[in-house]
This record gives sequence, C-alpha cells and structure tokens, in this order.
Amino acid sequence: MSRFRLAVFAVAALLFVRLAIAQEGNLTPAQQRAKAKAQNVPEIPYEPVPNFLKLPAGLYLGEGIGVATNSKGHVFVYTRSQETRLFEFDAKGNYLREIGEGLYGFAFAHAVRVDPQDNIWAVDEGTNMLIKFTPDGHVAMVLGHRPESIEGVPVAQFGVQPPPAEPYTFNRPTDVAWDAAGNIFVSDGYGNSRVAKYDKNGKFIASVGSRGSALGELNLPHTIATDAAGNVYVGDRSNSRIQVFDNDLTPKKIYDQVGAPWAMCITPGPHQYIYSSNSNPDNNNSEIAAVTGDIYKLELDGTVVGKFGKAGKKPGEFSTIHELDCRSENELYTAEITAWRVQKILLHPHAAASGGK
Repeated sequence: MSRFRLAVFAVAALLFVRLAIAQEGNLTPAQQRAKAKAQNVPEIPYEPVPNFLKLPAGLYLGEGIGVATNSKGHVFVYTRSQETRLFEFDAKGNYLREIGEGLYGFAFAHAVRVDPQDNIWAVDEGTNMLIKFTPDGHVAMVLGHRPESIEGVPVAQFGVQPPPAEPYTFNRPTDVAWDAAGNIFVSDGYGNSRVAKYDKNGKFIASVGSRGSALGELNLPHTIATDAAGNVYVGDRSNSRIQVFDNDLTPKKIYDQVGAPWAMCITPGPHQYIYSSNSNPDNNNSEIAAVTGDIYKLELDGTVVGKFGKAGKKPGEFSTIHELDCRSENELYTAEITAWRVQKILLHPHAAASGGK
C-alpha cells in the first residue's frame, strides 16, 4: 500500500475517532450513565407482527408487565390494570381464557414464566408471592406469604437497611427460573437484593446477595434466567450489569456492556443466546429514552453479537420493556409498561449477514 493511501486511511480513522468523541461529549451525564457501553454492535433487522393479540370486546390490557410462552406457542400475559390479571392466548394471538381471576396472591404483577413442564408461574411483587399453576390453570404451589391486611404493608424507610432476608419470606420479588433438576431460582428483588434457590418441592437450599455493587452483591435483581448447564444469569438492574452465578450461587462473571437489564431471557437449543433489554425508564424521560430502549443479543460468555430497536410508542419501537420471552431465537415477545401492550417481534439476522433488508 502506498504512503498516500496510508495517510488517507490514517486521517479518516482520526476523523472517525474525533466524531465519536464529539458525539459522546454531547451526551449529558445522565445519558452517559444510561447508554450501553457496547460499541459498533451490528444491527439485527426485525419487524413487529401487527395487532398480534386479539382481546374480546370490552377487555383491555393495563401495563404490560409479564409475557411468556409454553411448548404449544400459547402466550401468557400478566398485566396491571384495575386488577392484576393473567390472560392466555393461542399461538395466533386469539384470546383463550383468564387464569386465577380474583386470586388472593394477585395484587401487583411483576413477571410470568412457563417452566419446562408447561406450568405457569406468576411472580407478584405486591403480595410477595410466587404462584405455580398447572397447565390447566389450577394452583399447584405457592412460595412466599402475603402480608396480612391487619398488619399493613411494610414501608421501606430511606437510608434504613431492610431486615435480613428470611428463607421463605420475599420482599418484592421480581422473577423466577429453573434448572434441569427442577430447582427454583427467585430474584428477590426490590427489598432483599438477593437470589434464593429452592428444590423442586419448594424447600429452601441457599441464597446469595445483599445490596451493593461488588461481585456477588446486587442492587435490584430485576430479571433472572438459567442456561442448559445450570448457570444462573441475574439482571442486576440498578448496577447496570448481568451477573453470572454457578448452580450453587457462587458468583462467576459480570457483563456490563449492555446497559441496565430490565428484562432478560435465554434461548433454548444447543446454541443458547441471551437477550437483554436496556429499557427506557417508565417515567417517560425523553432525555434517557434518546439513548436507551435497545435489545442486545449476547453469547453466554458475554460476547455481544447484535442489537435492535429503540425507545418509542410506534409498532416495532419499545416502551419500557418489562419482560422478554425468547423460546425461539428469532421470535421474541415484549411486555411493555408505558404503551400498555405486548408485541411479537420477528428477527431476520440472516438478512443482515447477507446484506439484505
């Protein structure tokens, strides 16, 4: 290569670096904290499925808080509205039924997941409970305990540490996952900042975490998933990182390149991927929404392989994703708070690889 070409390339590279620095310098301190650190991430082409959910006349979703699918492709939606409610739709989005209407364990929805046996699990932040439903909708197990009305709901005081976590008492739990043996992992949550492990019958085994930012500490574990080897991935939202623990809850790794993980899921199959949403906050702050709202795709080792999406209220944009489902690698569901909806998203990674649209 001639000296002239080398000089041209050098000048172009310098201009690119200066432009990147200038763009980064235009961000406010709050935007710099909220924006994901990963750079030069390939964009994954995608499209939303229009009007996927078909609700009966007179029935509406409130905040889109939880979404999950079962082995038949049925879609479960956990929503905060006039009451907390759990709905089931078929694989084409047609409404099928409501599960747990008027249930004592429902007060303030936070997540819904479906285990490998197609049992449906609702995580309720308001009652401090996890409720396991059989596939036909009957209650099969409860974990946690709803505060008695006569006692009132405990109110956290600013600057005062919450009491030590107890094995069978949650403090605003957020999510649930399982390993191949059926062990149950609960992210617990807003109050306790821990992950608790139970056997398949609900017997306490271990827990890890306390409020902080060191390895093994957590600051609002908001979402949780497991891989085929039994490792546990925790969306440590207020620390803007994913922490990885082994099956005994020994901390292993930290991934801090993809922003604050409001929602996370791991695909099945021999080659598993993580999807993590750096969701825009639910306060409709336009300053932060300008640099958040994207969903990242990662290898299990933390390598970022792609991203897609941005904050917004149009179809295909994302309005504070609160839960993700990725039973299929290229077919995702998003539950969104500030648009009161669930979207079905189709990814087209091969189009990006071939240069198509």
